Amino acid sequence: MRTEEVLAATATGLWRWDNGAGTVTLDAEAARLLELPAAAGVFNEAAVRSRFHPVDWNEIYGVVTLAVAEGTLAEARLRIVDGDGRVLRTVRSRSRPLPADPPGSENYALVGTLQEVAEPQPGSTGAPTPITGDWRRSREAFLLDAGRALAEARSTTEVLRVAASLSMPGFSPDGLAVFGVEGDRLTIIGHHGQSVGDEDPFTEMTLETDYPAAEVVRSGRAVYLPSPEEYRRRFPATWTLASRFGRRSWAFLPLIVSGRTMGAWMAGFRHPVAFSPDERSVLTTVARMLAQALARAGEAETERELSLGLQRSMMPSLGPEIPGMTVAARYVPTGGGLQVGGDWYDMIPLPNGRIALVIGDVQGHDVRAAGLMGQLRIALRAYASEGHRPDAVLSRASRFLCGLAGAHGDEKDTGARFATCLYAEADPETGTLDIARAGHPDPVVISADGTAVIRQTAGGLPLGIETDADYPTTQVVLEDGETIMLCTDGLIETGGHDMATGWVRLRPVLEQHSGDLEKLADALVQAVHGPTSHYTTGPLADRREDDIAVLLLRREVGIPRLAPPRRSVLTVAQAEPERIAAARHQLRELLHDWVDPEQVDAAVLMISEMATNVLVHTDGDALLVAEATGERGERRLRVEVTDSSDELPHRRCPGEMASSGRGLVLMEGLADAWGVDPGGSGKSIWFELYESGAPAEPSRPAAADTA
Repeated sequence: MRTEEVLAATATGLWRWDNGAGTVTLDAEAARLLELPAAAGVFNEAAVRSRFHPVDWNEIYGVVTLAVAEGTLAEARLRIVDGDGRVLRTVRSRSRPLPADPPGSENYALVGTLQEVAEPQPGSTGAPTPITGDWRRSREAFLLDAGRALAEARSTTEVLRVAASLSMPGFSPDGLAVFGVEGDRLTIIGHHGQSVGDEDPFTEMTLETDYPAAEVVRSGRAVYLPSPEEYRRRFPATWTLASRFGRRSWAFLPLIVSGRTMGAWMAGFRHPVAFSPDERSVLTTVARMLAQALARAGEAETERELSLGLQRSMMPSLGPEIPGMTVAARYVPTGGGLQVGGDWYDMIPLPNGRIALVIGDVQGHDVRAAGLMGQLRIALRAYASEGHRPDAVLSRASRFLCGLAGAHGDEKDTGARFATCLYAEADPETGTLDIARAGHPDPVVISADGTAVIRQTAGGLPLGIETDADYPTTQVVLEDGETIMLCTDGLIETGGHDMATGWVRLRPVLEQHSGDLEKLADALVQAVHGPTSHYTTGPLADRREDDIAVLLLRREVGIPRLAPPRRSVLTVAQAEPERIAAARHQLRELLHDWVDPEQVDAAVLMISEMATNVLVHTDGDALLVAEATGERGERRLRVEVTDSSDELPHRRCPGEMASSGRGLVLMEGLADAWGVDPGGSGKSIWFELYESGAPAEPSRPAAADTA
């Protein structure tokens, strides 16, 4: 007896499925089983596909994928349908994958048999079938694919999209809905297979409603409804809502995470499903994976919302436009975690008409670093707005940061945190910048011809290291067309670079993009992390090594300048008290054309009193700096006397015969503004006089420092 006769007698056919060529080779019996012309031949894959039930065709891909990956038999039960979709018979396929041709490609071929079987398919209305090898393999392949897809979903929308695309072995639903719980009500998180608006009757349904999803949430147990009659019998109150969708079977399963029912999942079928133990097992497993995926997605979305909220509240910002100067900045957070960190920049209008530019970096890239950055930024703004000089601002900020660490007393929180910072006070009229630096990278000056040079500046320890740290000041003057760049180390040291090699990488960018300042800012960030937008923040990549903050300031060409300032500097040593007379003389010379002679007399009296107090009450020398700025009739005089003593002056009430104690009383009565600025070591006493009688931007006396 020939093999062909044996195969025909047992209703068994042979086939070869060539995935790469898209063809299926059938013998006569296999062709007959598939309702094709009963003769051997090669058929197009689409022609063969039209003979399989659509659900089974989707299922076989998962089975074949598993067989190809493991090199095992691919077994599946497939329903054969006619042109109208009626099931004619069920066949069992057993095939083995052949080696890829060419080797290493994703193409494969299956060779095997097709045999007609009589037992019902899982999902039919017949009696449940025992677990067979092909059903088990189909289920395992499906669950592996479903678990992988759900694990990769990063948002609730993606989870719902994956759930809607799941093709369960033999009984795929045509519609689904995911219900959540808010208080005592059901909410619809998402749905598929229904039209927009179909969910309205089910929205915000109370948990006491006679509805399957509500019962599932109340009891924590699944509800299976294999027929419309069963649905109508068990839930008559809400049957009318479900009947209009034309489905034949429903499964409602609890979504449970950590022992808590967070909602319910509804799977609806247009064909009858018996919900055999095997099918219930698959549905239960999918529900568990779906619940875990939704919980992860919810946590991720909450985290992203927190990140966006932090970014919005702590977003670096530029202040008003600076006459004669252009400013550009970029802030790019790290790509991982909450996308917030400790880098920041700021631009602060000062009481003396100048502008403070601040850039800094708090250690770390987490929420604590971001919170500490926010506190430090506010503190710096407060100190700057009080009119303190750059060295005093940083000295106070360091003391503030040390105080935070001491208050928490937890090294895991803020005790081990420090911050680098560069504070520059810019005078738009003259282009001068007084810079104080706390462990931060030096600025870079780009000349008008495009040459970029690191500008060495004096500096002190990072903020938060020592309570009484000293921060010397360096003066930099920007000529017309020159640009200064302030940045955090993330711009320089990313990508395995140190300060030296990072500078080598950035220098050509600075020298080749010396035109538009916004384009230069973008080019700097692109040189490190790739394209970005013109906004101060924006995603560049999924992962970045460090935050980036960069601040650019350019002095424009051809802007009319105000009169240059007049300045006089003099040191009065302890052994040379006679130089106080020289200071009085220099001040009168400085103010030789001042409109109000009485103000000149007042200034001379105050500088004499301030210098004398230094010689009498301290052991150090006095440094006197007087500066007059502005146009005639609208000028501002600022006089500072600096000494090395940390003891602050106190207001006293001298009697008529007293020979001292009138210094602060005189300043309060004669000066338009005055104050005392403690430094890292020593202090500065200052006063201001306004030639017009009122300042353009009134200074606020630092009264708190004189108590």
